[in-house]
Amino acid sequence: MTKTLEFLFDVGSPTTYLAHKRIPGLIERTGAEVIYVPVLLGGLFKATGNASPVMVPAKGAYMGADMARFAKKFGVPLNMNPYFPINTITMMRIAAGLLGEEAFPGLVDTLFDAMWKGRKNMGDPEVLAAVLGDAGLDAAALLALAESPEAKDRLKVNTESAVARGAFGAPTFFVEDEMFFGQDRLDFIEEALAA
Repeated sequence: MTKTLEFLFDVGSPTTYLAHKRIPGLIERTGAEVIYVPVLLGGLFKATGNASPVMVPAKGAYMGADMARFAKKFGVPLNMNPYFPINTITMMRIAAGLLGEEAFPGLVDTLFDAMWKGRKNMGDPEVLAAVLGDAGLDAAALLALAESPEAKDRLKVNTESAVARGAFGAPTFFVEDEMFFGQDRLDFIEEALAA
């Protein structure tokens, strides 16, 4: 029986980007099915009293160095975004609205790469539209999708459901009912998927 990995993500998290880039190898090795679940990291933080590690200067500096180590070890290009932290609500509403559509995986790659390879100010609607257009996506339609009640509701429900399940940040993963937090837990996740 194929196991399922739920991947709760927000493109505004560099550690989530690192996880995203490593998931294909994990899926190849385990044969598991991955289900991407767009959530709003700011909503998780607000609901749980959590905050970005960059809010604690020493922790932020450590995490920057640690992410660089992981990026080097796994061959993932990572360029810290000078505009970080970026409000991701529009991007995550687009992802929620496009969930299940053929264009979804390409959209997610595009957003992550623009944030953490291209160092783009993705909180700027003009920059976001240009990135989407350059990727061959219909920027106007996707920006309109972000304003649709369906996309807004799906992102809100996903985020509230994540909190109810114990999530407090991103990346968060579920293998059945077992929760894992952080891109540095992929070894444990792989063991759980292989069990």
